[in-house]
Amino acid sequence: MLLSDGREYTYKALVVATGMNHDVDSIEGLKDMEATDQTENFFVHKLDSKDRVERNYEHGWLHTHGDHICYSPQGPYKGEGCDFMALYYESYLRQDQVQGRSSPGARIQYWTPNKEIFRFPYANEIAEEECFKRGIDIMYGWEMTKLHYNEYGEKIATFKNVDSGETIETAYTHANINPPSAPHQELVDGGLTDASGLVDVNPYTLQHERYENVFALGDCIKGETTRTQHAAIAQVPVVRHNLLQFMNGETLNGIYNGYSYMPFWLSHSNMVGFSHLWDYEPTGTNHWTPSYGLFSKAYFSWSLKSSNGEAKKFGDFNQSFGPPHFRYAKRFDPIESNEYLQQKAVDIEALKNIHNKHGAIGGGSGVAA
Repeated sequence: MLLSDGREYTYKALVVATGMNHDVDSIEGLKDMEATDQTENFFVHKLDSKDRVERNYEHGWLHTHGDHICYSPQGPYKGEGCDFMALYYESYLRQDQVQGRSSPGARIQYWTPNKEIFRFPYANEIAEEECFKRGIDIMYGWEMTKLHYNEYGEKIATFKNVDSGETIETAYTHANINPPSAPHQELVDGGLTDASGLVDVNPYTLQHERYENVFALGDCIKGETTRTQHAAIAQVPVVRHNLLQFMNGETLNGIYNGYSYMPFWLSHSNMVGFSHLWDYEPTGTNHWTPSYGLFSKAYFSWSLKSSNGEAKKFGDFNQSFGPPHFRYAKRFDPIESNEYLQQKAVDIEALKNIHNKHGAIGGGSGVAA
């Protein structure tokens, strides 16, 4: 393994948790627009500095006229399931229109090259219905390619239709952009990825399909799931356990069921939640509070506090066994008794022997990333 400072390391086992390359340079003019004064109402959904956090504090307020563009990039991308805030912004706009602070013609628009808001069908159906009721324009199949000012000083966004190749320009007054994400090139060059550029892990054990001494978690792994903070944290105990099993030459019995949770922002004080397993199989706690009223307000406060507390505890660098228990390691049933694998009709013997036809897990070749 070669680091950017020139140092080289060999390893017996490697855990990859690089996330994705989340770069503003992927859209022409985006870097220039994000450097404009905050009064231009242009915000980028990227957590990389305290200055950006401070700038984005008011990222949905004061949309007085014209179109407010919300943009999500081609999936998979960083922030899936958490960056759809068009309904949140609409709640501010509606109040401002009632009070006469915003013009009646001001609108919220959601643009994306994808053909859905959420890849989780249940959540997507609810989101589309809510957008229809609240007058939010949904523009599927349009990739943002350029941002600039025209000769009249208007902010202009250029979009390309992913099916026809048609290019259009649209003026806007307010924008919230989630930049595109891409695989890290060093993972591609190191042979750790599949054709999509995502790390080629087994979806259940999170062990690499070809290199038995490599494990991965987080946004960078392949699979039909929503890439969220909660998904990555749910994968940690599986990788931790299986890594120790591998190092001790024992069967990998830590199983990840694909769990991912996403908040569904309805307004500045209302929220519900969605969650699913692999292949977007719904869990039993989807939309378990009403969308509006006392319970959704309470859920809004609880969810923010809970997610913040979870992130702080996860990243505080204090010695622990990690999530979900922290004080003691999570235990896993023997792989033959795993109910999720049985439910999915997974060939357990094939899963156990994926790297060794004779059944022993351990040893084997590594790869330099």
